[in-house]
Amino acid sequence: MEFPPVIPPKSDRTTQRETDFAPCQKRNPVERFFNKLKQFRAVATRYDKLKSTFLAAVQFASMIIMLNWRHAVT
Repeated sequence: MEFPPVIPPKSDRTTQRETDFAPCQKRNPVERFFNKLKQFRAVATRYDKLKSTFLAAVQFASMIIMLNWRHAVT
């Protein structure tokens, strides 16, 4: 199964490909969220060895990110 490219090509590329910008716009917030999630050291380095403890750390970091986002929006 081959997925169509979502990221637009560079302007100086010799062969330009068509790009649908709708999936690119939907993917951007998800990528930005995961980049913020990786700023938490325990999540980025997988400090916790147990699956349940790591999941709890990811959930806790996600809550902090979402609370900061809500505070910034309002």
